[in-house]
Amino acid sequence: MKPALGGRSGNGLVSEVAQGSFADRLDLQARDELLAVNGHQVQDVIDVRYYASEPWIRLRFRRAGRVRLREGERRYEEPLGLTFEEPIFDGIRACNNHCEFCFVAQMPKGMRRSLYVRDDDYRLSFLHGSYVTLTNLSEADWQRIEEQHLSPLYVSVHATENNLRRQLLGNPDAPDVMGQLRRLAALDVTVHTQVVVRPTVNDGRHLNRSIEDLAGLYPAVRSVSIVPVGLTKYHRFDCRLQTDAEMKTVLDQASKWQTRSREQLGVTFVYLSDEWYLRLGEGVPNRADYDGLDLTENGVGLVRRFLDEERRQMTSLISEHNAPTLVTGTLFAPTLRDAVVGSGAEVVSVVNRYLGESITVAGLLTVEDVIAQLVDRDSGDPVVLPVAMFGGPEGQSLDNAWPTDAEDALGRPVFVRFSQ
Repeated sequence: MKPALGGRSGNGLVSEVAQGSFADRLDLQARDELLAVNGHQVQDVIDVRYYASEPWIRLRFRRAGRVRLREGERRYEEPLGLTFEEPIFDGIRACNNHCEFCFVAQMPKGMRRSLYVRDDDYRLSFLHGSYVTLTNLSEADWQRIEEQHLSPLYVSVHATENNLRRQLLGNPDAPDVMGQLRRLAALDVTVHTQVVVRPTVNDGRHLNRSIEDLAGLYPAVRSVSIVPVGLTKYHRFDCRLQTDAEMKTVLDQASKWQTRSREQLGVTFVYLSDEWYLRLGEGVPNRADYDGLDLTENGVGLVRRFLDEERRQMTSLISEHNAPTLVTGTLFAPTLRDAVVGSGAEVVSVVNRYLGESITVAGLLTVEDVIAQLVDRDSGDPVVLPVAMFGGPEGQSLDNAWPTDAEDALGRPVFVRFSQ
């Protein structure tokens, strides 16, 4: 197993202490290093929450090089009140796979450092819903998942056939994922899975096999998200995108499984990311078809959420900013134009030159491309950028820029308001 990234010692650096909280009463301060809770060394915020669930709490921490101890009784519903600089204290668990379609490996040079981290940490899966492969778990990790009941987890399966999955992951030692999923099911851990489809590799009969195997573990395996492979212009291996015909085949295949799943399981179970529908010009499913699940981090149901919830906010946004220019990616642009027709707002679909024109989603646009494609437009109207562009640690875009950089270059007011 590869070591954790960074190799840190496992001390939680406090960034903020909430006023009036339990930690505030015990006089903890920002820049303190939390070492242990109730005698247990803490590796991450999960440990902190777990071991601080008792009424009486003892906190051991370091301040200015000196180890200190504070303890007391936590009042009913009193917040612990500690915010940490990072959720993982001992370094993020590194990926030990070599997927040819790994998006991190397709990034150009010069972007922010965090974009090159190939993390595969089950703790981040539990905390933030990121998908992991489970190929780097130790027995101690399994024991912790059981003890702390870390549920749900999000797992990149790609294929349930062991040899095919090892091929896809570029990891000949990857454990049998079906055995791992059965073990999680026995621990009463809910799992959401995903399959990134590579044309002619894990589609067709292989995709059928994967869905059938995973459905056999329902309800422990609660969902399967089907995602098309994404390739920037910097990809180096023998991968390609789906043709429209291949996408239609997968969509029809998944639709049959959805019908079968609703009949046999009572839920849709198989969920396609929005790209399948938008690229083929198909209508996205109704809200009920998502069964109350939030899989939007995987690109599933974002358009439906916009149509049902955010579209109603567009009228006031457009009125507030006096018929602005709405920027989005090429994939979502037709949907956004339909939503604002007759409002006076202009929708500009920005082509992704930075990563390649096959990258069509708004969340992967750069400020550099926005500036280049809007700078010559003769308009003083405000520009509204999608919030998905600014997912960096401090709210910057992929190219380390901020909305104010676009505002300065364009000479127009720039706002960040809508998700797509």
